[in-house]
Amino acid sequence: MKKLHALLAAVLLVLGLGLIAPGPASAAPYCGITWGSQAKTSSSKYMPVLTNVRAGRHTCFDRLVVDLKGKRPGYNVRYGAVYSEGKGDRIPLRGYDMRIVVKAPAYDSKGRATYNPRNQSNIVNVKDFRTFRQVAWAGSFEGQSTIGLGVRTRLPFRVFTLPGPERNQTMLVIDVAHRW
Repeated sequence: MKKLHALLAAVLLVLGLGLIAPGPASAAPYCGITWGSQAKTSSSKYMPVLTNVRAGRHTCFDRLVVDLKGKRPGYNVRYGAVYSEGKGDRIPLRGYDMRIVVKAPAYDSKGRATYNPRNQSNIVNVKDFRTFRQVAWAGSFEGQSTIGLGVRTRLPFRVFTLPGPERNQTMLVIDVAHRW
């Protein structure tokens, strides 16, 4: 009988500790960000035209915006080396390389440039950004354009599209978190 009482007491003790003891520690995600750092891709039947690239700073992330004339483009955004369109030369970037391929040319149907940055190595000034280190133009060829984004390190990111401020405009948005 004493063994039964001892066993019952031990079981109750273990169960009681399980109810009182805290579970495994799990840190809350930074700013609620749960994006991850794997490639983000989307296909589209539309072929908009790239018209501008710009950037902004936010509390929890840095944002790159690709302005397009036309409907939602296809895209492929991932960490990895960036190469120039057509020629295939490696584009050196400050920081960790992110390759942004937008299924949108930077020229119209008559071959006229719709986006032609003056300084291809620094198409957007990101000097005081927490995460971005450099934004470089890798060119436009055969219906797609490539942008190189140098970031501080491999960090979570998300990609999505929004309607532009005017009719028949779209914005491709790439947000990169300041930390995990």
